[in-house]
Amino acid sequence: MSENKISIENACKYFYGKERRGAASKFVAIRNVSLDVREGELLSIVGPSGCGKSTLLDLLAGLEPLSDGAIYIDGGKVTGPDLRRGIVLQGYALFPWRTVRENVEFGLEIKDAEKKEMKETSQHFIKLVGLEDFADKYPHELSGGMRQRVALARALAYGPEILLMDEPFAAVDAQTRETLQEELLHIWEETRKTIIFITHSIDEAIFLSDRVAVMTSSPGSIKSILSVDIERPRNSDRATAEFSSLRREIWSLLQNDAARGDEIEQEYCGEKAV
Repeated sequence: MSENKISIENACKYFYGKERRGAASKFVAIRNVSLDVREGELLSIVGPSGCGKSTLLDLLAGLEPLSDGAIYIDGGKVTGPDLRRGIVLQGYALFPWRTVRENVEFGLEIKDAEKKEMKETSQHFIKLVGLEDFADKYPHELSGGMRQRVALARALAYGPEILLMDEPFAAVDAQTRETLQEELLHIWEETRKTIIFITHSIDEAIFLSDRVAVMTSSPGSIKSILSVDIERPRNSDRATAEFSSLRREIWSLLQNDAARGDEIEQEYCGEKAV
């Protein structure tokens, strides 16, 4: 690990709507989030439902503008999307009319890569996710786990420096989920991409990550950041004393936040709730 790849400084995001009688209302999704992510780090973010985890990922991707604060990548301010950041979502988002190979090549087409480069690169990443025998299949011919592998291969193929992953394994069965977790670690160890991984699963966060950031309930902010000092490579045994201790600590942070949620006076990006 070296210098910070990503720096989030007092990031706030709020949305405006209309209440009855035409009065304006403000909903604050995240409040004063500050977080540094090191080059080559795999960092997971956990938190209660609705705490703004996905909103934070959208801000990192440049898909939503900040309401306040700033996000920097390699010292440059994020002002919109770019090809340095790849995104993998829960819903696969594959093109049904394209084969596995054609889906993986999509980002390379946007970069105007030559046909030879597209073929060689897509073959490499299709093999990396274990789908070389399915390169000419269409998404409807694949299982959910296989479709998620295609989505991962597509995100990797055009060479992003950062992977932003929003609960990518939530829609598959438990056995497939653990297999995909192990495959992601294998890919990360080979590529050393900087990865931010959103999940509701404490076990998944611990198994994958160098550090785990725990968010508060809405409006979301960073409550604590815990190092995962479990030796790599990690096996699938999640019943060790180290693993169990860290699981209890994260669970306690989440439970304490939920219990205190109604008692906390919410301060919205420097303003108090009204």
